[in-house]
Amino acid sequence: MMGNNREFICLSYDLIGNGYFQKLTFVVLIYFSCFAINQVGASIHEYQNQSFFRRSNSFFFHGGSEGLYASKLHVDPDKKPSPEENHLNGKSFIRFESITFRRPKESAEKKNEMQQKTGLVEAIIVEVKDREKIGGSYLHSAAICCTPDLSKEGSCNVGEVIIHQDPNYPYNPQRIQTFFEGKTEETTMLLQTVEINHTGMYYLYFMFCDPELMGTTISGRTVWRNPDGYLPGKMAPLMTYFGLMSLAYLGLGLVWFLWSVQYWKDIIQLQYHITAVIGLGMCEMALWYFEYANFNATGNRPMGITLWAVTFTAVKKTVSRLLLLVVSMGYGVVRPTLGGVILKVLLLGLTYFVFSEALGLVENLGNIDDLTGKARLFLVLPVSLLDACFIIWIFSALSQTLEKLQIRRSMAKFALYRKFTNSLAISVLLSIAWVGYELYFNAADPLSELWQRAWIIPAFWNLLAFVLLVVICSLWAPSNNPTRYAYSEETGDELEDEGISLTSSSVLLAGESANKQLERKERRASNADLFRLGEEVEEDKRE
Repeated sequence: MMGNNREFICLSYDLIGNGYFQKLTFVVLIYFSCFAINQVGASIHEYQNQSFFRRSNSFFFHGGSEGLYASKLHVDPDKKPSPEENHLNGKSFIRFESITFRRPKESAEKKNEMQQKTGLVEAIIVEVKDREKIGGSYLHSAAICCTPDLSKEGSCNVGEVIIHQDPNYPYNPQRIQTFFEGKTEETTMLLQTVEINHTGMYYLYFMFCDPELMGTTISGRTVWRNPDGYLPGKMAPLMTYFGLMSLAYLGLGLVWFLWSVQYWKDIIQLQYHITAVIGLGMCEMALWYFEYANFNATGNRPMGITLWAVTFTAVKKTVSRLLLLVVSMGYGVVRPTLGGVILKVLLLGLTYFVFSEALGLVENLGNIDDLTGKARLFLVLPVSLLDACFIIWIFSALSQTLEKLQIRRSMAKFALYRKFTNSLAISVLLSIAWVGYELYFNAADPLSELWQRAWIIPAFWNLLAFVLLVVICSLWAPSNNPTRYAYSEETGDELEDEGISLTSSSVLLAGESANKQLERKERRASNADLFRLGEEVEEDKRE
């Protein structure tokens, strides 16, 4: 069966990658057309005159793949669904609606008009764990369609996809056959609903074996539903998660607001930036919750809410990283402004926002299946590299800020920044460990057989960002004595206007600090000499 596994994996990967750049272009055009279309298909999979692709001795079209939970109620396949579909709670199914196959005119003309069955297209629904049941036997592992030799053995029928049925589970995998008749160029599947009675990751393929049907296209749609709604199984737990995270941000925002009201006269500028990040996080989580709730109820992703949610996510991630960077530079604590380095900071932030927004659009608007393609790496890599730039710059700035505070003997600020550095270092180590786990998870699960645990991957990053924000809030909490952590000219906390850069030398900063301290000592000594001289002149006058 190893040949069947390789065939199934190759077939799945080919389908995932097909049309990726067309999707990306489509998404970008939609975004800048100011909501010309109101909804994007999700659990409702649309097919628009799309072609079949060749694999081995078969032709196939990937109709979708999602994690589905077992139905809690029985589905009546003869009952036509109502538009509202209020009676569907507790039912899990795949429904075929208006599926039409159109073969080339040349192929239709070759057939006998009196024949009832002149072409066969099959819809195959297979659970991932049963993928070995599709395809030839061990001796004919390359075959997907039945050959005359296999037909003689009585294991299959010529012109059909080979399926090895288990007597104990005769309906898995399931096949639904649709025939062309006579010389007709089109045929339509009957409206029917396939009930899902076992929890698993399901693939839908439309396949035919007759080479004369080459060029056939498919139109229509399929509707996939879980017992509690239309959210794919991999995404379903995230709706509850985003709801809980919204409450967590709301609680943090309330505590921060009460803190700020209590000490409103002593608020420093840095604390306003922290307030902005809390507000963005609150809006981001709330938007994702409502987006998922609407998706779960209707089966479509509302473009307006999705675009806002993606944009708020990109803005919050960008602002959060910029906040970490400027805090590491000592802004508002050991320096009043960022000086000339502000342009570099803004350029890095803008670049990160663009790539983060593009990645979010492709993941949430261009993807209708419960899988993401390998081509997603083309946007993941730039975002990862920009994250690495932020990390390097942040720790470089932190190192120089700590050294500056130690030289000036600002012990309170030094202790604050040491706590901040330790917290940031722990979060980076956790991030690296989680990236390693994510790579292992994806490599070990190419067909999403572990789909029920996949929601933890994106949830971790939101949770880590929230915890780090809580740490920053506790370190820079409003108080009645903000001057202990705020910038003060009297302590000589000013730095050069050009600020801290990735290439600046800590030795040079230390030397500059020593020179400034020596100049202040000389000025104090000079003032002392003048004072003594004045006293001597007064004594001479009295004498």
